Amino acid sequence: MPAIALGRFDDSFSLGSIKAYIAEFISTLIFVFAGVGSAIAYGKLTSDAALDPAGLVAVAVCHGFALFVAVSVGANISGGHVNPAVTFGLALGGQITVLTGIFYWIAQLVGSIVACFLLSYVTGGLTTPIQCGSRSRSI
Repeated sequence: MPAIALGRFDDSFSLGSIKAYIAEFISTLIFVFAGVGSAIAYGKLTSDAALDPAGLVAVAVCHGFALFVAVSVGANISGGHVNPAVTFGLALGGQITVLTGIFYWIAQLVGSIVACFLLSYVTGGLTTPIQCGSRSRSI
């Protein structure tokens, strides 16, 4: 049974560790930018009342490709976690230290925040559409 390791600060600030944090930042930024951007594009290109299954499949495929690219970017450097839940599971399973997991979380959360700010800037403030019953709302 693997033990949970807390980690040391000197290991967490080595050159390899900082490269891993940057890789997690970039891969999460890519995933959120492409995934949420595809949902915004779907909402912009279709009418608010129409719920087109083909468009929803296109958004899902875009999420799949974005996840594939994001994991491929970080796989050899950081493990390609992309998701804080995956990082939590690996820290709990003893595959990475808790301290490294915390820094991965910070990099992933900052990457997703930067991606949302970039999307807001690029799209001119468009929001992600939500289908709720027969009505459409924006968050």
